[in-house]
Amino acid sequence: MNAPTPSSSGTAPKLRIGMLRLTDSAPVVTAHEFGFFADEGVEVELAVEPSWANIADKLAFGALDAAVIVPPLAFAVQLGLRGVAQPMLIPYTLSVGGVAITLERELATRVRALGESDDLDPLPALAACLRQQPLTLGVVHAFSTHNLLCRYWLASVGIEVDRDVKLAVVPPSRAVEALREKQISGFCAGAPWGEVARRNSVGHSIAGSQQIWSNAPEKAFAVSARWANQHPEALSGVLRALHRSSRFCDDAENTAYIASLLSRRRYLNLGSHAILASLPGGAETSNGCVFHRGAATFPWRSQGLWFLSQMRRWQLIDDSIDLRTLAERVYRPDLYRAALSPSGESVPRADWKVEGAHAAAWSLDATPQPIPMPPDRFCDGTVFDPKALPPLGESAMPIRARNNENDATR
Repeated sequence: MNAPTPSSSGTAPKLRIGMLRLTDSAPVVTAHEFGFFADEGVEVELAVEPSWANIADKLAFGALDAAVIVPPLAFAVQLGLRGVAQPMLIPYTLSVGGVAITLERELATRVRALGESDDLDPLPALAACLRQQPLTLGVVHAFSTHNLLCRYWLASVGIEVDRDVKLAVVPPSRAVEALREKQISGFCAGAPWGEVARRNSVGHSIAGSQQIWSNAPEKAFAVSARWANQHPEALSGVLRALHRSSRFCDDAENTAYIASLLSRRRYLNLGSHAILASLPGGAETSNGCVFHRGAATFPWRSQGLWFLSQMRRWQLIDDSIDLRTLAERVYRPDLYRAALSPSGESVPRADWKVEGAHAAAWSLDATPQPIPMPPDRFCDGTVFDPKALPPLGESAMPIRARNNENDATR
């Protein structure tokens, strides 16, 4: 066990972490409940917030020191797009996968029937339905992985936001209610809300992040640069605690316990069986959450750059921003290595990799041992090479998707 790292005043550093009611908060909740943070000499306070907007605002104004966050939102806070600019660091990825695209029951049935009759995958079948009748889909925030993945998926078959489909912001914990009240026809949200919709006979999931970007990064641990600079040793302890917890959460033998823990009123306040379906060992589909295997916890700068390239593609950030510099400033694999390498944990040698290049399992160069990796293909077969990013001022957005592109989610 590592020695505690108290502050210069002799008291344990305090870290206020915000989170939403989502399955992939599991590593943070488990590290807190099991005392992993305390073992590292850090006092953690968890705050369950109602929306990503609350998380962003509290980070921007210093009411939270860190958060379980969707990476695009961390960039938005860094850039001052959510009020006061607050420098943020992402030294750790918390989860991979877990996102589901859920449609109201009748629409889901129609999409499935069309897919079966015409031998189509869910996306072309959905596209055919949308061209007949434009609908509204919910995404959890404009600056979210969900918004970017959903747009990417739709654009891959020529579906344009605002022409063929509307996107509306709906906090994940309200998505099922909004679907039931017919405010939206479907939503793209993290676990367990797709499963909650199914169990309440409100909707059915037709696809997930695995069908858009195999093993796509989902939530990250973001911490304010201010707190990190004030408590560098404590931050290393936090990363060690999270890594210990991630291993625990990725073990199928612990799935039932984790589901029970997350179901508590102070956390997700849901039935444990709905949560169980999205955990390792309990996932009924390939769209469950992954917390450790396949270098899932490493903060790849190439993945941060992909998110930024998509934010620029959909005009969520200015074309003049130097995306590579921003990705390097926020994503901090150096802090990850400093915290975990001394323990003998295998850590990738590189900070960047080509995304979408592997259709099958592969081996990653790491020290002290290579890491077995899963496929990482995009739905359209595109390969994202961070070295080939378009220069400043040149958008990566296809011309066909730029017409009438007024962001419906801002």
